Amino acid sequence: MSRQHPVVAVTGSSGAGTTTVKRAFEHIFLREGINAAVVEGDSFHRYERAEMKVKMAEESLSHFGPGANRFDKLAELFKSYGDTGTGEKRYYLHNEDEATEHNARLGTDKQPGEFTPWEPIPSGTDLLFYEGLHGLVKTEDSDVAEHVDLGIGVVPIVNLEWIQKIHRDNAERGYSPEAVVDTIMRRMPDYIRHITPQFSRTDINFQRVSLVDTSNPFIARDIPIPDESLVVIRFADPKKLDIDFPYLLAMIDNSFMSRRNSIVVPGGKMGFAMEVILGPIIDRMMDERGI
Repeated sequence: MSRQHPVVAVTGSSGAGTTTVKRAFEHIFLREGINAAVVEGDSFHRYERAEMKVKMAEESLSHFGPGANRFDKLAELFKSYGDTGTGEKRYYLHNEDEATEHNARLGTDKQPGEFTPWEPIPSGTDLLFYEGLHGLVKTEDSDVAEHVDLGIGVVPIVNLEWIQKIHRDNAERGYSPEAVVDTIMRRMPDYIRHITPQFSRTDINFQRVSLVDTSNPFIARDIPIPDESLVVIRFADPKKLDIDFPYLLAMIDNSFMSRRNSIVVPGGKMGFAMEVILGPIIDRMMDERGI
């Protein structure tokens, strides 16, 4: 861990909603003039898209486990950044737009589903911001979590998470609901071993809880909207983060305490709550850098 070069990791499984947290951090960085080195978890997959399809068929790999990811490279980056403020990263090209952008920047000819070459993070950034599947993963060979200064988990109740994934993969990627269910089943052992344990290592968890029936996520016609949910926000150590619960309760309408370290907010207030909670924490991290 490093005060001078802090590492912030947002972790959550596919379809969990980590993008909402990423957007809240982007607002904070823009408002506070923070120059963040942004790292995407997909860039630490072990295989490019075509090769991964072959490996999954041959070896029953999943994107959740160590066989399909470079946990060693991710831990190396977090440690390097904490020590020196730099390190190596690359990009996974999800689509044609990203391929066009990075090919123009790097003078390469990469296709969607491929990685860009490794490149150094420019010096002079204020913090490293990671968003992906494995920001706090820990195995016998690699301990990513030990290098994280602020860990955020995004953890919908599992049925809601599955509904979000089924609908997203169907609408955005053209997968049939049956194919998505097969993926969920194949990933389950790695989900239990490598995704779930991370949420015991986070500093803050945001867990969205649906207020409508999601008892059979595989036949749900739509995703429950934010106003049909609550968000449980759990702080591992409120004193460490200097959390002012009376202030949060006053700022966030219709919020309440469920335990001494947990606050519940309306689902529609999730983004606002994230900014109210995380803004002061990031400000303190910047003050403590001493630069």
